[in-house]
Amino acid sequence: MPFGAFEWLLALRYLRARRQEGFISVIAVFSFLGIMLGVATLIIVMSVMNGFRAELLGRILGLNGHLMIQAERSLTLDDYARVTQVVGGLAHVRQANPMIEGQVMATANGQASGVMVRGLRQADIARETSIAKGMRAGSLQEFSGEDAVVIGHRLARKLGLAVGDKLTLISPQITATPFGSVPRGRAYRIAGIFDVGMFEYDSGFVFMPFEAAQIYFRLGDTAHAVEVRLDNPDQARRLAPAIMQALGPGYRYYDWQQANQQFFNALQVERNVMFLILTLIIVVAAFNIISSMIMLVKDKGRDIAILRTMGAASGSIMRVFVIAGASIGVVGTISGFALGLAFSMNIENIRQFIQSIIGTELFAAEIYFLTKLPARVDSGDVIAVVTMGLVLSFLATLYPSWRAARLDPVEALRYE
Repeated sequence: MPFGAFEWLLALRYLRARRQEGFISVIAVFSFLGIMLGVATLIIVMSVMNGFRAELLGRILGLNGHLMIQAERSLTLDDYARVTQVVGGLAHVRQANPMIEGQVMATANGQASGVMVRGLRQADIARETSIAKGMRAGSLQEFSGEDAVVIGHRLARKLGLAVGDKLTLISPQITATPFGSVPRGRAYRIAGIFDVGMFEYDSGFVFMPFEAAQIYFRLGDTAHAVEVRLDNPDQARRLAPAIMQALGPGYRYYDWQQANQQFFNALQVERNVMFLILTLIIVVAAFNIISSMIMLVKDKGRDIAILRTMGAASGSIMRVFVIAGASIGVVGTISGFALGLAFSMNIENIRQFIQSIIGTELFAAEIYFLTKLPARVDSGDVIAVVTMGLVLSFLATLYPSWRAARLDPVEALRYE
């Protein structure tokens, strides 16, 4: 029999403990479960956080420009048409459109809610894939004139509105009357209701035709900004200087990374901290492997001594216990890898199933911004987690195996 096969057979035999060695076997089982659950949990958490970031980024960029160009010394942009034409003709620019934005109070059916009104041209909002693809009722073809608006489905549900109903928007700008100054309000017809799957937009945004927004906010023929969309959002900071040079002086800009920097930095910090915390699960399981292997070495002292007297080399004895301990970690890591992938790929179905059983919402959109629990498996993260599980499992076997290899046969047989 080849010597390597002998080491494998002996290591696997030691893992199948007899009745009197049951406690060692129990520790090995818990070590296996710890490695499996640690690897699976890390993969699931990293996938959910990757999915959360990707979903938020996609939906934020789906509704907001990658660059926002404004006048340097004014709240309005008088030459928005020229800016739109110049920027829209530059390389790597996919779209440039003027925009008006302001906060107002929306009221209907005795209910009120603060909303953000965004004025866009009909052609521009039709190219907003998040809005165009998310229309639940109505049509963007009705998005024209001075009295049409499109609202999110959560806002419509809160205010009890449907397509064709009237929504009153109350501006903080005041109107002088014989009885004093009063807030200015106007009723608008609901032309459509959208659902982009992000709570902030579905509950707090009202889209209005550009010309109607100019009239409502009393801006005349001006805009608040020009929204720029690029072929690659990640190139916004690199392309911005060339865009500003083409426009000349008198303008300023900010990109989507500056606008959402604190938010995405917080997500990245949370992701790193969660990775470190959950790694402790695998570390604890690795210590369980060390303890179980040390107990196994102590229990098999007589067997080791007999093998040494029969001519087994110390390196061979060490390999036996390395194989025995590493087998727990390898099988646990592979099982955790399979469990983590299966859970991550079906996490939304699992959430829905658990919610149907307990009757409680586990992922409130009001808190987590999104209406679904996203998961995005990143191959780099999975490789890092699996590699860490295998390396820690291997390192956990070195000290017990080294002790087994240094065992003195004479001393071991003397005390048996």
